[in-house]
Amino acid sequence: MSYFAFLEEHGVTLLLGSVTTIKVLICSIILYVIISMIFGLMRISKNKVIQGIATGYIEFFRGTSLLVQLFWFYYVLPFFGLSLEAFWAGVISLGMNFGAYGAEIVRGGILAVPKGQWEAAHALNFSPAKRIKNIIIPQIFPIILPPAANLTVELLKATALVALVTVVDLTFEAKQINSITWLSAQAFGSALLIYYFMARFALVPFLRWLEVLAARKVGKEHL
Repeated sequence: MSYFAFLEEHGVTLLLGSVTTIKVLICSIILYVIISMIFGLMRISKNKVIQGIATGYIEFFRGTSLLVQLFWFYYVLPFFGLSLEAFWAGVISLGMNFGAYGAEIVRGGILAVPKGQWEAAHALNFSPAKRIKNIIIPQIFPIILPPAANLTVELLKATALVALVTVVDLTFEAKQINSITWLSAQAFGSALLIYYFMARFALVPFLRWLEVLAARKVGKEHL
C-alpha cells in the first residue's frame, strides 16, 4: 500500500487521535502550571511545615517513574474507592509529575530576582503577598519561560504514555492501525510526523511568542 493510500484510509483516525492528544496536553499544561506556581511559592516559604510539604511533593514526583504514577492513578486508586476515567488519570499524572519539575523552575526564577527588588518592595511597606503578586511574579516570567517551554515540549511527548491506560490518543490509534494492517512504518511514521509538526509549528512558536511578550512586559529586549 502506498503512503498516500494509507493516509486516505487511516488519516481521519489519526487526526481524531491527535485531537485527543491536544486535549490531554492542554489540560495537563493548565494543571502543571497551577501546581508549579503553588509549590514553587511554598518552597520559598519561611514556614518549615509548608516548605517541607512542598519539598516532599517535589522529591516524590521527581523521584518516581511517571509511568508507574500513571498506573497508580488508573489501576490502583480504584482499590481505595477512587476511580478515574482514563483521560483524567492521564491528565492528573502528567500534571502532577511535570508540576514537580515546574515548581523548581518557579523557585529558581523567584530566587533569581535581584535582592534590590525585594528590598524596594519592603521599603514600600508591601505585605509579603503583595510583594510576590505585584513585584516578584511579573519579573520571573522572562526568567522561567525558556526552561518552562522546554518542559512543555517534553510534556507533549510524554502524552503518548496515556495510550497505555486506554486513552484513545494519537499513539493509541497508531497502535490500533498497526495491529490491524501491520503497516508499522506508515502507522508510527505518521504519528512521529504529527507529533513533530504539533511541536515545531504550533507549540514551540506559541511558547516563543510568550517569551517575547513576557520580556516586553518588563522592558527587556528578547534575544
